[in-house]
Formats: sequence, structure tokens, C-alpha cells
Amino acid sequence: MDQPVSSHHPRGVEKQRRSAGWGKRLAPYLLSLPASVWLVLLFIVPLGSLLIQSLETCSPVTGACVMTWSWGELPSQVSLYHQQFVTSLIFAAIATLVDLVISFPIAYWIAFYGGRRKNFFLIMLLVPFFVSFIIRTLVWQFILSENGVVLTFLRHAHLISSSFHVLGTNVAVIIGLAYNYLPFTALPLYVAIERIDHRVLDAAHDLYANRRAAFGRVILPLAVPGIFAAFLLTFIPAFGDYVNQEILGGTSNTMIGTVIQDSYLVNFNYPAGASLSVILLAVSLLGIWLYARLLGSRTIEEYL
Repeated sequence: MDQPVSSHHPRGVEKQRRSAGWGKRLAPYLLSLPASVWLVLLFIVPLGSLLIQSLETCSPVTGACVMTWSWGELPSQVSLYHQQFVTSLIFAAIATLVDLVISFPIAYWIAFYGGRRKNFFLIMLLVPFFVSFIIRTLVWQFILSENGVVLTFLRHAHLISSSFHVLGTNVAVIIGLAYNYLPFTALPLYVAIERIDHRVLDAAHDLYANRRAAFGRVILPLAVPGIFAAFLLTFIPAFGDYVNQEILGGTSNTMIGTVIQDSYLVNFNYPAGASLSVILLAVSLLGIWLYARLLGSRTIEEYL
């Protein structure tokens, strides 16, 4: 009769090793399974349905949509709304550059002079953004209105005319974009600058570099990955934004996000909205690909 194999027997030890080996091989897949399911259900499936919807054709009479595999909708939407794409690109680029100019000194000061209160200053920087996105934009509508605090003060100081207005202009939209996406710029910049070894600056000063030379030749080059990450993380959501244009803008500065919203909620032209969304996504992915080619795909993950 066969006797049970002891765990100390060579065969038992070999069996335990095989079990442990299979466990080590399966552990990464099991640990990543919840995230993979989440990613498939909430990212891959919606994107796939969006792409399928962009290839449908809807009847203007009945509103019924039929799969026709018509790729012609994509170039036709680009030709129809190329001006809105250009406007969105310009607004997002200007707002991102404004955020970089504002955020870099703040991140630099917190990283180098914040001391033990770095976390406190970061929290103070983020506290206003705990409020709802739409509420913050509505507050800017009140501030920039004809009877708002800013314009009323400037009129009393005789710095602007009584007919001067900001709401409904490009400036108002850019202000809203720059304000609402400021944390997307400040945090990656802070991470990049905070990682700079202070001894490198000491070495630069030992080599007779003044503050301007040390900043231009040491700090700025070492902060370039953070600058690119901040630009990418700010530009992409600003490019597809529609809330700021809807609340602060007018009819002459429509962004592509507003067109997509109207296609779904006003015109009920789902293939057109899906086609514009696919094009917007393709432009965003192109920016991410260029970033990965220039600085590597792992760099951006370090600033998220």
C-alpha cells in the first residue's frame, strides 16, 4: 500500500517548490486582476463603444442609428469644426503656459524654502480646488461680471471705460481654464523641483555660478521632465473642456468640447459627437506618444 509522502521527503520538497513556483508566477496577475477588470469595464469598453458609435449613420427623420462602417464621418466633422479645434488648441496652450509661469515660482519656493511646512503649503494651494469645478467657474463669472469686484474697482479708479467687459471674451475663457487646471501644473512641477539635490546647487555656487546661472544651468534642466509632464497633464483636459467656455465664453469662441456636448445633448447626433470625441482622443494620444518618445513613458508616471 502506498505511504503518504512526508514533507521532508525529496518528493514532498519538490512538490512544495512547484506549488510555490506557480504561486509566484500567478501572484502578479491575481494582484492586478481587480485593476484590470476596472480598466476594461470603465475605459476599454466605453472607448470601444465610442468608436463603434462613430461608424454609425443616424436617420434625421426617425433618429434611428444603423451600423454602416462609414469612416467618412471623421474627416467631415474635422472640416466642419476645424475652427473649434484650432480655438481649443490655442486656448489650452495659452492657459497651460500661464499655469507654468504662475506655478513654477510657487513650486520652487515650496520645494526649496518651505522647510517643515511643505505639506501645509501644498494643502493651502489645493484647498480652493476641493470646491466643485462648476461652482469655482460660476464664482469667476461673478468676479468678471459687469458689476463684479474687479471691473467695478477698475471703473472707479478710471482705469477702464464704462463699456469695457470681460465675460464672453477669449480672456475670460483662458482665465477660467488657467485657474481650474492650476493644480495639474503645480504638483508635477513641485515633485520635479523637490527631487533636485541641493548639493548640486552648492557645487554650482562653488564653481562661481550666481543665482541666475545656477537656475538656468542646473535647476531648469533638471526640472524639464516635470515641466513636460505638467504641460501634458494640463493641456489635455483643458483641450477638451467645455464648462469654462459655456459659463465664461460667448458664441464667438466655441471650443470643441462644447460642440461635442451639443451633439449629444442638443442635436442628438450621436455619431457626430462620437466622431469628434474619437478625434479629440487621437490628438491627446498623439501628445502622450510624443512625450513618451522624448522623455520615456515611465517619467510621467513618477509625477502622477
